Amino acid sequence: MIFLIAIIGGGIVGTLIARELNKYVEDVWLFEAKTNFGMAVTKSNSAILHGGYDDPPGSLRAQLCYKGNQLYTQLQKELNFDLKRVGSHVVAIEDEETNYIYDLLKKAEKNGVKEVRIVEKLELLEMEKNINPKAKRSLFCEIAGIFDPWIVAIQAAKSVRINGGRTLTKKRLVEVEKKNGKFLLKFQDKSEYFADLVINAAGLYADDVAKLFGDEVPEIFPVKGEYFLLSKDYQYVNSTIFPVPTGISKGCLVLPTVDGGYLVGPNANRVMSKNDTATTREGLNEIREKGMRLVPNLNFRRHLVKTFAGLRPETEKKDFYIDVGKSGAIHVSGIRSPGLTAAPAIAKYVVEYLIQEKIGLKIYQRENYIAEMEKTPHLVHIDRDKWNKIIQEDPNAGEMICHCNKVTKKEIIDSINNGARTLDDIKFMTRASFGECQGGFCTAKILKILAEYTNRDPREINQNEDGTWIVNAKVRI
Repeated sequence: MIFLIAIIGGGIVGTLIARELNKYVEDVWLFEAKTNFGMAVTKSNSAILHGGYDDPPGSLRAQLCYKGNQLYTQLQKELNFDLKRVGSHVVAIEDEETNYIYDLLKKAEKNGVKEVRIVEKLELLEMEKNINPKAKRSLFCEIAGIFDPWIVAIQAAKSVRINGGRTLTKKRLVEVEKKNGKFLLKFQDKSEYFADLVINAAGLYADDVAKLFGDEVPEIFPVKGEYFLLSKDYQYVNSTIFPVPTGISKGCLVLPTVDGGYLVGPNANRVMSKNDTATTREGLNEIREKGMRLVPNLNFRRHLVKTFAGLRPETEKKDFYIDVGKSGAIHVSGIRSPGLTAAPAIAKYVVEYLIQEKIGLKIYQRENYIAEMEKTPHLVHIDRDKWNKIIQEDPNAGEMICHCNKVTKKEIIDSINNGARTLDDIKFMTRASFGECQGGFCTAKILKILAEYTNRDPREINQNEDGTWIVNAKVRI
């Protein structure tokens, strides 16, 4: 019987694989190089639940995207995260673009997606009043949605811990040896672990990790997408607005976020470095122009909150690579769009097909598995009488720390109790400092709370990775 299964990579794919495996095997260990889960590719993208109509029929992407979309309904209930099925439009503005959306409708039929239809101009303008009035029609997908994918990863990792597995952060794999039929995993901090089976879900670095096992997977090259985040002050769109895509990407989108803001982007530019997340003047100008083609009244000057960029792991084949290597390790690589949507289906594919059928490992579902996870509620969204009762029990629930996103001291302390150790951990777990001031008014308070509740000097606290310090000296005694 398997003693230990290791998953390398704690993004949304790796954490959901770990969670799916944990339904069968208790000794699942999840290793993540960063300080928290979902902090790489998972957090810097459009955060869309795709419908599955766009992927090439017959591809692994097509096989897993629509299935993943359907699995999110139950996953949302079990992991307790916000998911809004706001729908999506692929908009034809020029006459020649109309043929493409009819082709998409045919592709949807081949992929088994039934929840799509053509929306003509008058109805489109009723559904989206700010869309370009020159728009002719759109392909509308009612099951498309928006969510915070890093929350899914964080909650999935929590599920692994609750069900007897282990989750370890700041663990970057640097060497692998095979000893007595087991994998000896060596990490940058000099720690070592034996594993009977290893699953490589290392995102941008999955091809590099595969080489540590002596295996080859399609080479990954990073493609950078830049974004604008706009504030909640004006309601631009109700659903995700796609242009007719190019051969490179799905194009520059305009979409709402689950907390009421708006994203505009991304572009798609191949870069040399897997660490290149810098925005560029040229890239942002490109996004501004393309975004306003879809929604002409976008006000980047008045409603801008921030700009950012993310990287996605692309390959020349433009499809997922999920298979068993010659070493016996499983490699989940090249998880480009729609990887977020496909993630729960990828997890089942790995466990039910690769592990149980292809490898032939006999594992059985555990009777004591706990499926549903609790999450600290965002107090501003609950009933005021209930909130007042919570304040009576815990006065920290009545102290507002982040005024932009209405995050209380209790929510920040709860995130620390759930493993937050950096400012970004708290930011992505609670949305504190995620608002319009971008931490200008709350960072000092959060820093003080982190120092107090982790018994550290403020100078020891980082923004995210080691060395990203916030303060390095006292200015008053």
